[in-house]
Amino acid sequence: MKGVNKCIFVGTLGRDPETKFVPSGDPVTNWSIAINESWKGKDGKPQERTEWVNCVAFSRLAEIAGEYLRKGSKVYLEGQLRTQSWEKDGQKHYRTEVVVRELQMLDGKKEELPQRRPEQLSQEMLDGLEDDFPF
Repeated sequence: MKGVNKCIFVGTLGRDPETKFVPSGDPVTNWSIAINESWKGKDGKPQERTEWVNCVAFSRLAEIAGEYLRKGSKVYLEGQLRTQSWEKDGQKHYRTEVVVRELQMLDGKKEELPQRRPEQLSQEMLDGLEDDFPF
């Protein structure tokens, strides 16, 4: 049976995205989001936990993320988990990240964003999202 690797998150960027270019000239953008949970403990006191998720986007989505997302931006994203491993100084290191395939900005702070033709942005951001929402 074929496996499924799909993650859906809503969170807040903890830092500005960082865009780099691979030798072919294609952009790769990395950022992290905080996902906050709150609940009442058995003693009735409020409890909180923040889960940090590393994110990476490629090509056109990397350009959009690098141009429009900032620390504090609230986003909805879908993607696949990927774990990279490497060796440094004889020790094995691992990094798990979400390869972002769909991205939607949830902020209403349009005045802070660079000016762009609205129909171009809305088409890029909405392509394919209609079929993937679980509700």
